[in-house]
Amino acid sequence: MLLASSGCERRPDVGAVIVSAIGDAPSLSGGIRADSDTADRLLIDSVAQGLVRFDATGQIEPGVAERWIVTDSGTTYIFRLRDMTWSDGRPMRAAEVVAILRRRIAQRADNPLKPYLTAIDSIVEMTPQVIQIELSRPRPDLLKLFAQPEMAIIRTARSAGSGPMQIVGAPRRVTRLAPAVDSNRAEDEQVATTPEDRVLLVAERASAGVLRFAARKSDLLAGGTIEHWPLVTAARVAPRNIRLDPAAGLFGLAAVRRDGFLATPENRAAVAMAIDRTALTRAVTDDWQPTETLLPAALDSSAPPTPAAWSGVAPDERLAAARVQIAAWRTANAAIPELRIALPPGSGGTLLWARLALDLYAIGVRPIRVGMADEADLRLVDAVAPFDSARWYLSTACQPCGEAATEAIEAARLAPTLAERARTLAVADAALAADIAFIPIARPFRWSLVAQRLRAWEPNERAWHPLNRLRRDTN
Repeated sequence: MLLASSGCERRPDVGAVIVSAIGDAPSLSGGIRADSDTADRLLIDSVAQGLVRFDATGQIEPGVAERWIVTDSGTTYIFRLRDMTWSDGRPMRAAEVVAILRRRIAQRADNPLKPYLTAIDSIVEMTPQVIQIELSRPRPDLLKLFAQPEMAIIRTARSAGSGPMQIVGAPRRVTRLAPAVDSNRAEDEQVATTPEDRVLLVAERASAGVLRFAARKSDLLAGGTIEHWPLVTAARVAPRNIRLDPAAGLFGLAAVRRDGFLATPENRAAVAMAIDRTALTRAVTDDWQPTETLLPAALDSSAPPTPAAWSGVAPDERLAAARVQIAAWRTANAAIPELRIALPPGSGGTLLWARLALDLYAIGVRPIRVGMADEADLRLVDAVAPFDSARWYLSTACQPCGEAATEAIEAARLAPTLAERARTLAVADAALAADIAFIPIARPFRWSLVAQRLRAWEPNERAWHPLNRLRRDTN
């Protein structure tokens, strides 16, 4: 692992961009599922656009649709499709796009975005180039959902989509990608490409990807999380190549059991007060910012984020307050409370465990580490928000939560107007803060290893980096 000297040198801008994506060999069959990894998502985003897509900065840009309008107070979206062809050369028609989107939305467990698409009433073909989406309730962030790889327009695994890249050969553990032909331009107007515009997408374990990058045999390692972070330090990668995303989302502990010690919000508050967030995040990197609120900002709620009652206790008094609460529970139950904490495997999970165990032992709680799929009392939630709505944060944190918070979240989903939705989201945020069903710790931790030849790579809140936008603007 001692590859410091090679990791500090510049990789020349010659030949295809080599990208290591943490995950298994990607597949186009079935689209994106709840358990899809970085390799799957990057491949599908490269060869099959949605109606819209994310650019290098995480902003919306045209995809299959060249333009769109929103009418009827935000309940009607009309998209005009570009003149495009499928990867086999057949023209793309609105009727096909409509059928594919209907199937994608109808998917149940296979589509993790389905709970946030329930306002869609209909998707219809208006003309061969125009489709209309009608909503029962306004959704200002609908475009961000349609930009996700989960909503890519894929006809079949063999004739995947419309680019912006195409597979050379077949998807394998090492998949070759080249810029797709722009069907909107004549042959003599096509943008000239070079070997440097091609991409080799390598699906592999994080340890192999870090070593590959440190040995200057790749240009990008994508999909880094807290689980794999210590590998970067061990490989002594040059600091200028380590890039963190200011990812929006959740990183904290969800109370997945609400019996025994965790049956009361007072005991859940004691756990929340015990965690030294600053010490935990700095044990990873000084660039990781801790947080104490569920929502990062008001977003589409009518009120600022609601702080939990425990956050009103001065930081230097929290440990003592937590110890008093635990001592009272131990006296009443004649037992030491035990908490099973589900954390990711690997050295990053061990780093988290060391900090959390130290804090919990300090207040008289006996922590037990378990795997993410095991039965647990607290489970780590580390998720990037697909769009900027308080409802996503509240729904994701509620695993489960109290009746008042659950009812308010559902009321927000069904709210007929944006004003009513904003009001009920504020109610839900306050109810969840009082319930202490989720213990916020920090922002999601997302990192990449980036060679300097990838001049167009940009950190962003979506933590998403399209493979066609790594070296230059390809439009």
